Amino acid sequence: MGRHVIVGAGPVGTATAACLVRQGHEVRVVTRRGAGPSTVERVAADATDQARLTALAAGADALYNCANPPYHRWPQEWPPLHASLLAAAERTGAVLVTASNLYGYGPVTGPITEQTPLASHHPKLRIRADMWRDALRAHQAGRVRVTEARASDYLGPGAASLFTTVVLPGVRRGRTVAVPAALDAPHSHTFTGDVGVTLATLATDPRAWGQAWHVPTPAPLTLRELAVRVAELLAAPPPRLRTMSPALLRLAGLVNAEAREFVKVRYQFDHPWVLDSSAAQATFGLTPTSTDDALLATIG
Repeated sequence: MGRHVIVGAGPVGTATAACLVRQGHEVRVVTRRGAGPSTVERVAADATDQARLTALAAGADALYNCANPPYHRWPQEWPPLHASLLAAAERTGAVLVTASNLYGYGPVTGPITEQTPLASHHPKLRIRADMWRDALRAHQAGRVRVTEARASDYLGPGAASLFTTVVLPGVRRGRTVAVPAALDAPHSHTFTGDVGVTLATLATDPRAWGQAWHVPTPAPLTLRELAVRVAELLAAPPPRLRTMSPALLRLAGLVNAEAREFVKVRYQFDHPWVLDSSAAQATFGLTPTSTDDALLATIG
């Protein structure tokens, strides 16, 4: 049995904790308010406090970055949090395991693999890529052991994505939904439970260290196909979807911070956005949860 410290108690942090508990590990979850599942030790602390986080991670086999600052606060909140996590991992010897996303790749053509360049030029989208580059340099210098799991948009209990926050509520209520996306472009969705399993696996397998891995993710569906399937599972009327124009999205952004930030990543939804997770599946023997099972977990 090992000791594992997770920073963050959102859907991914909670899924990771649940996986580690099932495996018999001792788990501590750190959040500002001491939140987290009742099956683990919960600690209220500011994870940007390097001395405090180092003390909390002392003796841990792995330290997990499952934090999720508000997107509009990334430039202010990620740098001190990343620095603290990296320092704590270096001082304690814990493997630093980060839950990340695909923003660092920028616009792509074709499936996204771990070899796809981290080519995003937008300063905000580049933050996660820069965090990985910094951690990898520390790993290569022998200061720390690091690994990273990258996932696409989430499905799962409490998951926040375009589908779960915009499409699903409208389908559930039988309303017409204006979606700021191409409705018939294939788009990968990753189950949060699979993120948790992947993070736990990467933490304990030396083959994972010094590399980034894509979380096992099922074949992509279009938003229209996903809406049809969830309507069937809910026994709801057939979904009524229409595409929101970029101009209307920008107008909405004048009064809504989430809409304003979504403008920066709409490119992910206007063209195919397909995650290739074959490397992690082949290396670690992991398999993605089916889309139907992920949807059933999402809708409860």
